[in-house]
Amino acid sequence: MTDTPTSRAADTSNKMWGGRFAAGPDAIMEAINASIGFDKRMAAQDIAGSRAHAAMLGATGILEASDVDAIREGLLTVLSEIEAGTFQFSTALEDIHMNVEARLKEIIGEPAGRLHTGRSRNDQVATDFKLWVRDQLDAAESGLIALIEALLAQAEAGADWVMPGFTHLQTAQPVTWGHHMMAYVEMFGRDLSRMRDARARMNTSPLGAAALAGTSFPIDRDMTAEALGFDAPAANSLDAVSDRDFALEFLGAASICAVHLSRFAEELVIWSSAQFRFVTLSDRFSTGSSIMPQKKNPDAAELIRAKVGRIFGANTALMMVMKGLPLTYSKDMQEDKEQVFDAADNLMLALAAMTGMVADMTANRDSLAAAAGSGFSTATDLADWLVRVLGLPFRDAHHITGNLVAQAENKGCDLPDLTLDDMKAVHAGITEEVFDVLGVENSVNSRTSYGGTAPAQVRAQIARWKETLA
Repeated sequence: MTDTPTSRAADTSNKMWGGRFAAGPDAIMEAINASIGFDKRMAAQDIAGSRAHAAMLGATGILEASDVDAIREGLLTVLSEIEAGTFQFSTALEDIHMNVEARLKEIIGEPAGRLHTGRSRNDQVATDFKLWVRDQLDAAESGLIALIEALLAQAEAGADWVMPGFTHLQTAQPVTWGHHMMAYVEMFGRDLSRMRDARARMNTSPLGAAALAGTSFPIDRDMTAEALGFDAPAANSLDAVSDRDFALEFLGAASICAVHLSRFAEELVIWSSAQFRFVTLSDRFSTGSSIMPQKKNPDAAELIRAKVGRIFGANTALMMVMKGLPLTYSKDMQEDKEQVFDAADNLMLALAAMTGMVADMTANRDSLAAAAGSGFSTATDLADWLVRVLGLPFRDAHHITGNLVAQAENKGCDLPDLTLDDMKAVHAGITEEVFDVLGVENSVNSRTSYGGTAPAQVRAQIARWKETLA
C-alpha cells in the first residue's frame, strides 16, 4: 500500500500515544480534539521553547551534544517551512506541538524523540501560550503609545480651542479641545499601565513543570527561563500548568481599554454628524452611502464600537472555561486560545483604526466655539462670581443664577445677552463686572486649578505626558 501523508500522520499520532491506543481516532473525536487550526499561531513560540529546552538538556548533560545540534538545526528547518507556508499541518496530530515534533522526526530521525525529555505537553503549552500573550501585551503597549501620541498632537494643536463640556449629553460648562483630548490620554495611559503590570506579573516560566509534578531529570529551569526572557521559573509546578490568569489579565486589561475605545468612538460618531459638525473625519476612515450621495459615514468608529463586544465576550468565555476546573490540567483549557487570539486581533485592529482616525481628523473650531457658548454654559461662572465677588452663599448664588437662566430662556437669549438691568432685577448687587466672566474664553481661562481646562494647565499636562513617554 502506498504511504500517503494522511496515513503517515495518523500512524505518527498513534505512536505518540503508545500501545494503549491501537486504532485511529474516530473522525468526530479528531474534530473536537484537534486544536491545530488555531494554535498553529504559536509556532514561533513553540519552537523557541523547544530550542531553549534542548540547549538546557545539552548543558546539563542529559542529551549528547550531537543530539542537541541536530534538534537545533531541525527546529530551524521546521520554522523556515512554517514561515514559508510550505509546512503541512495535520489535524490527526492534534496541535502545534505534535505537528512540530512529528516533522522534526522526519527531518532528523531518532534525536527528535529525546526533545521531550523532562517536559510534558502541559508545561509546553503553558509556556508557548505565555510567550504568545506576552508578545501581545508588548504589541498592545506599542499600539497604546501610538494612540496616546496622536491624542497629544490633537491636544497640543487645540489647547485653547473652546468647546462645550457635557453631562448627560447636555451642555454643562465650556472646556477646551485640548482638555477633552487629554481626558482620553489619561484613560489610555491607565490602559498602558495595566498592560505593563500584567506583563510583569505573568513573566515566570512554566517550562520544566512537566505534566504537573516537575521531573526527576536534573534540568536547569533557571537556564530556560532566562533564555526565553522570563524573570524566573514558576515556583509551583501545579500552578504553572493549570492556571490561565495571565490570559485573563490580558483580556481584562483589553476589555477596559475596549470600553475607552468604544466611548471615544461613540463621541466621534456624534461629533461627525450634521447636527454637531465638531469634527471632520478623513476619507481614509469613512465611507459613502450606496444611495445618498451627500453622506459620509463614520464606519471605522462604528466598527470599533461594535468589535469591542468580541473582546468582552472573550473575557467572559474564558472566565467560564476556567471557573470550575480542579487542579491541574483539563482539556477544557484547550478552549483558552481561540478566545484570546480573537480578542487580541480585534484590540490591535481597534487601536490602529482609532489612532488613524485621531491623527487624521480635523476639529471644526467655529462649530466647537458656537456650541461652547450655547445652552447657558457659563451659568456656573456666574454663580461662582456671585460667591467670589458678592460674598453670597453658593446655594443662594445657585438660586439667583437659576432665575437669570429662566429669564434668558423667556427672552430667547443667552446669559451674556441679558442687560445689567435684567440682572439687577434679580439681585441688586450685580455689577457690570459680571459680564467679564460670561464669555466662554474667560470661563476656560479661569479654570486654572490642577487638572483644569485652562490652556496653561492643558499644556502643562501635555508636557508631563511627553516627558513620561520619552
